[in-house]
Amino acid sequence: MSLDTSQADPRPLPPAALDARRRLEHARSSRMAQLRALDEAGRIAKDHVMSAQAEAIQQVLKEIDAAFARIDDSSYGTCQGCSKPVPAERLEILPYTRHCVACQRRAAA
Repeated sequence: MSLDTSQADPRPLPPAALDARRRLEHARSSRMAQLRALDEAGRIAKDHVMSAQAEAIQQVLKEIDAAFARIDDSSYGTCQGCSKPVPAERLEILPYTRHCVACQRRAAA
């Protein structure tokens, strides 16, 4: 007697989610390259500016990972402040954003 341990493939992502995932993967790849470049430069000269840049890039990488999780749980593209859709244009520019412009302004104030 053999047990079937195969699992069904998860449901395919809609085209918008696939596009978002592609933009997020590109953003992650770019930030990782920036971190590698800073690390190489940092071996020559450590300074506060490079350290601050590395921390900012690491924060963006965390935001990118959180956006991947939102794609997986189908909440991607919904503002976490007001629960309204984040405009597609904003997501094209900042694919990892959690907020619409109005809520982002309120959060930054």
